[in-house]
Amino acid sequence: MISLTPPERLARELDWNLLRTFLVLADSRSVTEAAERLSLKQPTVSSALKRLEDRLGKRLINRKPGRFELTAAGRLLYDEAIDIHGAILRLGTVIGDVEDEVSGHVRIVMASHVVSPLFDETLNRFHLDHPRATLSIEVMASRSALTAVAARRASLAICLVMDRSPQLEYRRLFREYFGLFCGPTHPLYGREGVTMADLSGHSSVSFVTDQMDDALRPVAEMRAEAQLDARIVGTSPNLEEVRRMIIAGLGIGPLPLHVVREDVERGRLWRLPPYEAPPAIDVHVVWNPHAKQNRAEAAMLAGLTGVIARTPMDDRIYS
Repeated sequence: MISLTPPERLARELDWNLLRTFLVLADSRSVTEAAERLSLKQPTVSSALKRLEDRLGKRLINRKPGRFELTAAGRLLYDEAIDIHGAILRLGTVIGDVEDEVSGHVRIVMASHVVSPLFDETLNRFHLDHPRATLSIEVMASRSALTAVAARRASLAICLVMDRSPQLEYRRLFREYFGLFCGPTHPLYGREGVTMADLSGHSSVSFVTDQMDDALRPVAEMRAEAQLDARIVGTSPNLEEVRRMIIAGLGIGPLPLHVVREDVERGRLWRLPPYEAPPAIDVHVVWNPHAKQNRAEAAMLAGLTGVIARTPMDDRIYS
């Protein structure tokens, strides 16, 4: 049998009704007045006070003819009992909030190149419907994002998927296409009629997942077909940093076509071949069905899976 400490035994055995009776006694001028306020008989209230004092081993109220006041122990208990009473009263409000309004925190981990109107729409709707809920979005490599979801350190991931785990659930959010680009200082910038052969031997930059055994394998195959220098001079899990290195002239690099359309229009990037049949990459929503979700997490996931179900795949392809 587990041995309980005196405080643990008190917490287990103490009757809350005794504390409630004590609070009324403390605010009264006599046992008789307290009994009237509680709609109980005087002996019942006196007995409750005696049981509480016996349980605590302290005299709580000095009660003599013409004297009815809290002892030092009684004043301490009164302060604690007021807090306990307030906490119990708040339970009704808290439970009501659970029924009426969603609260909680959602932690989303995602690949950096996720640019999707569907995702933005879901975030907007989630905030409008559940203003008390909070969320955080952390950018990381897809493999790390999947690990975080599997370990239940994240609510869900929006990322690339190479190998599917039977422990996780997946829904394709959208498909994007990658192209190769160079910056204004690159010798191929602005040249028309560039062929794949012209790319041979040039330095390159890319994402850390741009490898034959990782999620951006189709992109790695495109780089291999272009016969770019096998040594990648710069890598990052973050699209903004890969974009920065390309614009800075470190080398040719892959970027999602729909994400950098404005950069091309403004002359910050120049698209290079292949122009036909660029590699397609699917971005998924991934979650752990074995993780216990708070209501905010469940609402966010329902919003994402719902918008995916309602939107035809043709409208989720960004070219």
